[in-house]
Amino acid sequence: MDLKDYRQQMDDIDDQMIRLFRQRMETAGKIAEYKKEKGLPVLDAGREREKMSALCAKMPPEMRNYTSVLYSSLFELSRSYQSRQMQHYTELSQRINDAINGTPKLFPQDVTVGVCGVEGAFAQIACEKLFKMPFVMYFNNFEGVFAAIEKGLCRYGIVPIENSTAGSVKQIYDLMIRHNFSIVRSVRLKIDHNLLVKRGTKLEDIHEIFSHEQAISQCSEFLKSLGKDVKVTAVANTAMAAEMVAKSERKDVAALCSRNCIDLYGLSCLQYAVQDKGNNYTRFICISKNLEIYPGADRTSIMLATAHKPGALYKVLARFYALGINITKLESRPIPDRDFEFMFYFDLETSIYSQEFIQIVSELAASTEEFTYLGSYSEVV
Repeated sequence: MDLKDYRQQMDDIDDQMIRLFRQRMETAGKIAEYKKEKGLPVLDAGREREKMSALCAKMPPEMRNYTSVLYSSLFELSRSYQSRQMQHYTELSQRINDAINGTPKLFPQDVTVGVCGVEGAFAQIACEKLFKMPFVMYFNNFEGVFAAIEKGLCRYGIVPIENSTAGSVKQIYDLMIRHNFSIVRSVRLKIDHNLLVKRGTKLEDIHEIFSHEQAISQCSEFLKSLGKDVKVTAVANTAMAAEMVAKSERKDVAALCSRNCIDLYGLSCLQYAVQDKGNNYTRFICISKNLEIYPGADRTSIMLATAHKPGALYKVLARFYALGINITKLESRPIPDRDFEFMFYFDLETSIYSQEFIQIVSELAASTEEFTYLGSYSEVV
């Protein structure tokens, strides 16, 4: 036999497999009807373990791992199909439906919004991109913004979540685990970092530069070019760095921050746009205390924790693949006080009006150890 013959043989096998797969899924559908009638859950973990053990025992040792992977996927697909047939609409899906129907059709424009920093912060610029007439409240740190949302001091808060150069803002993901909130919108902002000093200060006079750690990371090449004698100090916010320079009696300090800070704090700009990459963007999320879902929402954010065992995350990813849902972001963060266990953050690209959206949130809420629906929203670019 040559390669052509082997490929024909493989095609014949695939034809048989696809017919059997269809029969298997149709039978899974009939099982779903029975379970629905009897009030039984979709997952029968004991039955799956027994079935997997029996199947692997029928295979030679070198093929047992492959068999396990194949049937783990088949079990996931069967459960997904059964959930769809049984229309498992949970309390969460009802809450989402209530939010869709109860949220105003237009995004508000004159509300109180909390941001980290002081006047001139990039979060404030992002805020003004989302809202026409916001009343901005400033907080010393990101946790202050989350706490203000929970306490009802602000209707919305704006926090950065990721940068195209420096990556994820880890602190925000950690705060997400500890606080209750919903994401109602996101905005992508072009970020230019500028070297600001007191009037009269020259580049060779600078001995210390203040900025936020993310800005420092985004301008690493420029900072290296200044030499080892220039100290770089991280502060809570880029605009705070500009304010510190303006109020300092020192003439040898500078700040990396937005252009807005030039006039706000009476500073001079020695060099514009010193970030490493010209296409430097930061994505900010707009958070609220209540779940609000505005028309056109085509992004969804969730957090979940899986069982602490091999293949648990793979099984979750298989569900997204089976439903054709695109994952645009996957971030893992350690769960406090739980050694080597992680919370996984997902950004999903899916319309809230699709059947796949309702199905995936209902399935994951029922099948994962912890599940948090963070919201569905659209992004302003």
